[in-house]
Amino acid sequence: MTPAPEASANAPVVAAPEMLPVVAIVGPTGSGKSELALALAERFDGEAINADSMQFYRGMDIGTAKLPLAERRGIPHHLMDFLSVKEDTTVAAFQQLARAAIADIRSRGKLPILVGGSGLYNRAALDVLEFPGTEPTVRAALEAELESDGLATLLHRLNEVDPVSAARINDGKRAVRALEVHAITGRPFSSFMPDRQYVVPTVQIGLNGDRAQLHQRLGTRVHKMVDAGLLDEVAALIPEGLREGRTAHKALGYQQFLRVIDGESTVERASEETIVATRQFARRQLTWFRADPRVQWLDWSQPDLVEAAAALVAAASLASPASPASPANS
Repeated sequence: MTPAPEASANAPVVAAPEMLPVVAIVGPTGSGKSELALALAERFDGEAINADSMQFYRGMDIGTAKLPLAERRGIPHHLMDFLSVKEDTTVAAFQQLARAAIADIRSRGKLPILVGGSGLYNRAALDVLEFPGTEPTVRAALEAELESDGLATLLHRLNEVDPVSAARINDGKRAVRALEVHAITGRPFSSFMPDRQYVVPTVQIGLNGDRAQLHQRLGTRVHKMVDAGLLDEVAALIPEGLREGRTAHKALGYQQFLRVIDGESTVERASEETIVATRQFARRQLTWFRADPRVQWLDWSQPDLVEAAAALVAAASLASPASPASPANS
C-alpha cells in the first residue's frame, strides 16, 4: 500500500486486508489528532476508532471536543456515544470492543485508525496485554476505604506491595484497581504490564509541538467550549445521571462546571481551573506516550504533516505481516 503517485491525489489507497496495519494517532489533547485521522482516513480508505475514554459518553460533546457528525466527512467513527453518563466501563471491556472493531475494519479492506489520548486504552487495543479479573466485594471495600480515609492512605498501602504502580498512580480509581488486583491475584498490578508487543502490525504516530503554543491552544479551546454552551451541556446531563456515574462527572470541565451549577464557583473561575487541569493532563499524556519508543513523532505545525504521516503509514503497510508482535521503528 503506497500513496498515490501525486501527493494531492484524491483516490483512497487500498490494500489486501492482511497487509493493512493499525494506525494509532497519539499525543496530548489539543494537538490535532482528530484532524490528522480524517486526512489519513481519506488518503487510505480508513475508519476511525475512538480511544478517548470521555468520548464514550452520549451527550458529552462540547467538553470532550467530540468531532461533530457533520465534520467527520462521512468517515465512520467507532466506539463513540455507547455509554450513558451514569454507566461505566473498564479497559478490559474496551480492549474487546476495540479489537473487534479493528478486525471488522481490516476484514473489509479498510485501514483502522485508532485516535485518542487515553494512554492505557490505546495500549490495551494495540498490545499483547493481560487484564486480571475483578472481585466486587474486594473493590467495594477498597472504595469505601478511599471514601473514608482518602487517596493518601491507599497509596501508602499500595507502595508497600507495588511501589512501581504507586509511583505512577495519582487518582483514587486506579489506586483501588491496583490494590484489588494484588488482593485477588497476589501479584503486583505493575506485573500485568508486559514488554511492548503489538497484536497486529501497527504504526503509532505521535503529535507534539511547541509547549507555549500548546498552552495557548488549550486555553483558546476551553474558552470556545464555554462560549459554545459547556455550562448548559453540563446542566442538561444532570437529569441523565451525570452526578451518579462513577467516571463521567470527573471529566475535565464537567467537574469544574458542576461547581458553578452548585453555586460554589463562577464561570470565570471554572474556565481557568479547566485550563490549568487540561494543561496538566496534556503533560501527563506526553509523559505516557514518550515512554513508548515505538511512537514516531511529528510536529503538528509542520507544513507537510499529512504527507509525513502518510509516508509512515505506507512504510508500515509494506512491512511483513508475518511478525505482528515486532515493535515499530522508533
